[in-house]
Amino acid sequence: MTAATPFPDPDAPVSMTPGALDRLMPMHLRVAPSGHILHAGPTLRKLRPAADWIGARLLELFEFRRPRDAQRTSDILAAQGKRLQMQFRNAPATTLNGVVVPVLADGGLLLNLSFGISVVEAVSTYGLTVSDFAATDLTVEMLYLVEAKSAAMEESRKLNQRLQGARIAAEEQAFTDTLTGLKNRRAMDHVLSRIARAGERFALMHLDLDFFKGVNDSLGHAAGDHVLQQVARVLVEETRGEDTVARVGGDEFVIIFKGLTDLKRLGDVAARIIDKLEKPMSFNGSPCRISASIGTTVSEFYTAPDIEKMLSDADMALYASKHKGRACWTIYSADMAGLAQPASDMPAVAGRREH
Repeated sequence: MTAATPFPDPDAPVSMTPGALDRLMPMHLRVAPSGHILHAGPTLRKLRPAADWIGARLLELFEFRRPRDAQRTSDILAAQGKRLQMQFRNAPATTLNGVVVPVLADGGLLLNLSFGISVVEAVSTYGLTVSDFAATDLTVEMLYLVEAKSAAMEESRKLNQRLQGARIAAEEQAFTDTLTGLKNRRAMDHVLSRIARAGERFALMHLDLDFFKGVNDSLGHAAGDHVLQQVARVLVEETRGEDTVARVGGDEFVIIFKGLTDLKRLGDVAARIIDKLEKPMSFNGSPCRISASIGTTVSEFYTAPDIEKMLSDADMALYASKHKGRACWTIYSADMAGLAQPASDMPAVAGRREH
């Protein structure tokens, strides 16, 4: 009968190689009773790859926040069973949490450290990966969650960008006249409301094409579309970037001059537009002859500009130009409609290009 194998003493000291400690605790420090570092785990060494860890004094590399009065190895060891907190003395001053246990073999201590809540920042700062943490470390699970969250947020950001782009494109399309590329009536109303709310000075110029119906009747709608596109080009060329040019009807256009109310300058713009539009436009070898009648009003004619009133007044000034023989421009005045004179008492002003 063989003797039973004696059961190992569970209270006997455990011997472990540095390699085994590195795998179990990649952020550990083994410190001699004198306070000199005997061994540092691979992840900890990665935080200061140029440092000479072995033989360095622990308290020269780290400042202890808990226990705050730690000056010797014995002070640190006295805190076993409590949470330690320490920080690198040089930049980046990463903070580490840890626990300490005595090393019975030589009277030194073993520190096992972690990043705590700063782990995500540390991973980014030091370029750490999952392999830099113990396989059982919950940090690994958290990193997977952070990575998954980051990926989801990036996809969400891209989706939001696409939706924002689609919304902007849809709004732009809703505000654009498809034939000419100019703004449409809806866009004009939006711009006028915004300017009125801001209390800015502005001018309204209403333009209607003369003899346009004859182009459609004699050369067809394709010729008419061509003429409208050429008119749009002229209007854009003769206005500034901050102005708004809108096609508001078949052959009607409105120009909003932001911040411009000088009647002479507005008259010069109107005259140039009329001059350019009276030049024949060729379509499939046939000349398309049109002209333009223009009516203008400015916000300074009104104590409190009413958009509908101003549009109506510009329209009356336009038809005053028609009655004068077309191919001319007219500044609105109150006597056109038999209404009370505007606050500015501005008289009607008309201009016509001399032939």
